[in-house]
Amino acid sequence: MTGQHVLAVHGLTKEFKGFTAVSNVSLNVECGAIHALIGPNGAGKTTCFNLLTKFLEPTAGTIVFNGIDITSEKPAQIARRGVVRSFQISAVFPHLTVLENVRIALQRKLGTAMYFWRDEKTLDALNPRAMELLEEVDLAPYASLLAVELPYGRKRALEIATTLAMDPMLMLLDEPTQGMGHEDVDRVTQLIAKVRTGRTILMVEHNMSVISSIADKITVLQRGSILAEGNYQEVSSDPRVIEAYMGVADESLQGAH
Repeated sequence: MTGQHVLAVHGLTKEFKGFTAVSNVSLNVECGAIHALIGPNGAGKTTCFNLLTKFLEPTAGTIVFNGIDITSEKPAQIARRGVVRSFQISAVFPHLTVLENVRIALQRKLGTAMYFWRDEKTLDALNPRAMELLEEVDLAPYASLLAVELPYGRKRALEIATTLAMDPMLMLLDEPTQGMGHEDVDRVTQLIAKVRTGRTILMVEHNMSVISSIADKITVLQRGSILAEGNYQEVSSDPRVIEAYMGVADESLQGAH
């Protein structure tokens, strides 16, 4: 299916009382690709994510997912369609085990998401699938550990597992390696490359070595507008992109952290 657009965004705009945070952004995300959204601080990347998941209402523009116009849909409807977002700040239940965190994400498919008062044994049917997901993100040995006890990088891996539990067709990853040390960055980068099979990923990421190693296509935002688009080689050698990052992340375009 690669080559087809799973997400097509046209003229996306968001204005806040006279300030335009996102201006006329058009974006095509191919099925099966890892598509990165990059840009200096304040470029509008997270605002774009908020618009795509309808945490913010666009001032103008259309969002088409899988051929269906979802511009007017609510966040829950969009999530049910298979657009699932993981946030910048790790969003797990710290005092539940790693397995229980994934099991909660799986409950939605059983239609038991709201039945937290049920006997825990009724959820045991979810354990095999939960363990499969933990295997996929290399967390199976930590299944009985409380999430709060996980190192930071492993916690982000758990968040990816809970995202996968929602059966996403399109995963939106917001700064998945933010605040990580070198070893964790490498582990999470490898993890994203591993879980991409059969899925499409749109990610906001600052670390250019991560982008260069896994992104198929890169869209560069500056002041809310698209500055450049292409593969890593094309984008990193674009004079406009180098100028936009100058003094902020010019070195990072050459692969530095």
